[in-house]
Amino acid sequence: MADPVLSLDDARLTLAGNAGPVEILRGISLRVERGETLGLIGPSGSGKSSLLMLMGGLERATGGRVEALGHDLTALDEDALARLRRTNMGVVFQSFHLIPTMTALENVATPLELAGRADAFDRAAEELQAVGLGARLDHYPAQLSGGEQQRVALARAAAPRPAILLADEPTGNLDQTTGETIMDLLFGLRDRHGATLVLVTHAPELARRCDRVVRLADGRIAAEDHPRALAGAAE
Repeated sequence: MADPVLSLDDARLTLAGNAGPVEILRGISLRVERGETLGLIGPSGSGKSSLLMLMGGLERATGGRVEALGHDLTALDEDALARLRRTNMGVVFQSFHLIPTMTALENVATPLELAGRADAFDRAAEELQAVGLGARLDHYPAQLSGGEQQRVALARAAAPRPAILLADEPTGNLDQTTGETIMDLLFGLRDRHGATLVLVTHAPELARRCDRVVRLADGRIAAEDHPRALAGAAE
């Protein structure tokens, strides 16, 4: 079997709280293979978003080991983590995190410029066109709807052609119809670029689109399922 894109071995996360240490993740062991779509589900407070942050090196594990693309994230300093994310990971949050003083085109192109890409603006325009915003390149976030802002965030995440896409409740601030459109675009970007997608969601219909679903409870893996395989067997 090929090396996994993401690998966690007894990964733990403990944070300081007012009443003392709080165990967020209590020993997660998990492999995510290249091209796989993994859904993370579970009740609020179960550790879904924290697990996603460990995978992206946005939180540092306080125990165990976390690897991404063969790199031990627990051993990298902040600069090395930032370089790894910049070229290999795209992250989409529930909040869009767009820079309000930059146009849609600039929001997508700026990270590419910082990475030294000479074609940053051409690549940004291509990705915005791919998410249906070809006519909105020069609009600022305040001039865009919530769904359009999330499309800009998707284009920004996909523009570096990352090996890994991480999405944390990307439809949480959107109405159902807009959310479905965003998810179609996200899965489409995954298919177009061949990325591995890890998705945190509360929506069962989104989880069913994943190759595999991991349910978390109280900071641990409670169950795993393969909804697409089950759906295929039932057809």
